[in-house]
Amino acid sequence: MADTNILLRFISPSDPNHILVRDVIYSLLKKGEGVCYTSQILGEFWNVCTRPTTTRSGFGLSIEETDQRAQVIERYFIFLPDSAAVHTQWRRLVVDYRVSGVKVLDTRLVAAMIVHGLTHVLTFNISDFTRYSKITAVHPTAITL
Repeated sequence: MADTNILLRFISPSDPNHILVRDVIYSLLKKGEGVCYTSQILGEFWNVCTRPTTTRSGFGLSIEETDQRAQVIERYFIFLPDSAAVHTQWRRLVVDYRVSGVKVLDTRLVAAMIVHGLTHVLTFNISDFTRYSKITAVHPTAITL
């Protein structure tokens, strides 16, 4: 599973981590590893892409530019659909792990991963996932090319 911060760097050639992320993604795909995303992840991606550059790390892209980049994500990555099972798992996790605030978004990703049988998330924010015993967060620098 790819976290939002991975997808944003994948489509941003000016980002200092773009080449790292691009190479890691291509390496995983070449090895036959599927890299997944969810509707929530694409929504977070859209949010950052269309947010003004003057506002909290926005890219300031137009809807058309964002749509083109989203199509790249949809071409290279595997879409995992949302379901009632994901919602039920998410509800269980937010209570069991006492999750509040913005962390509920990461919990939604974890719920989708559990329902779809995934165990690893590729992310720059390892600490966002350490509380979840069934999930292993992997920093792109930990991937052997």
